[in-house]
Amino acid sequence: MDKRILIPTDFSKNALNATRYALDLYAKLNCEFYFLNVFRLDNYTTNTLIMPEPGSAEYEGAKGASEEAFAKLLDMLELHHDNPKHSYHTISSFNFLSEAIKQTIDSKDIDLVIMGTQGATGAKGVIFGSNTVNAMEKIRECPVMAIPDNLRFSIPKEIVFPTNYKSSFSRKELNYLIEIAKMHNTSIKVVYFTKKTTLTEDQEKHKQLLDDILQGVDHSFHTLTDKDVAQGITSFVQSRNSDMIAFINKKHFLFNSIFSRPLVKEIGYDATVPILALNES
Repeated sequence: MDKRILIPTDFSKNALNATRYALDLYAKLNCEFYFLNVFRLDNYTTNTLIMPEPGSAEYEGAKGASEEAFAKLLDMLELHHDNPKHSYHTISSFNFLSEAIKQTIDSKDIDLVIMGTQGATGAKGVIFGSNTVNAMEKIRECPVMAIPDNLRFSIPKEIVFPTNYKSSFSRKELNYLIEIAKMHNTSIKVVYFTKKTTLTEDQEKHKQLLDDILQGVDHSFHTLTDKDVAQGITSFVQSRNSDMIAFINKKHFLFNSIFSRPLVKEIGYDATVPILALNES
């Protein structure tokens, strides 16, 4: 069965960069890519009482501009990314980005969302920094991957997976991580942050289960004593030239604060590698 990947785009360089990364990362798989553009109307704000209607000159003009930009994007992809395993679909929507993403996930049975971390610089309402963070925090229907600005694709050799071992693991929630690792012969580095030296009995059980689930891929376990989790992950990634960070987005998880405003500035906004937010099953 084809994998269905949603890529929100504002046609900026960063969005195009995320698109290229996604196409290269999944070059070996049969994929349907859905490109979503949320278009804006110049004279419309949320304070305006009258909603612009489909059919009105302003609405149709903005939608037409979105569709025109899509035509150029598809021409470019045909020229530079002609992969018989990939097919492309476009969606132009007048909506809030988060709402449009959720509707598309639902209506197209999307497996994964891939976004750039920044949008068109200075353009009001389309800065992907906060949008990407919100998507990672709020989208629970499927995993979300954020691609840093200007990052060129190279085959991922190492993915860093931070955990506190406080919750159990399942194959379902780690499915996308394992899939990427198997596709590219990537090693997974499980990193545990702690102030204590020993694990509780439950933590030991969860670690053993994780070890069992990751049996099919190259993986190893590491322990760090950094007090600042975000800084610790960043240092670990930089010191080893790791290629990606993946974590399970649990509401009660030690790292759910990673994507709150102060920490995302360190990891998300200034990310040097892609970040994959997996969902707990």
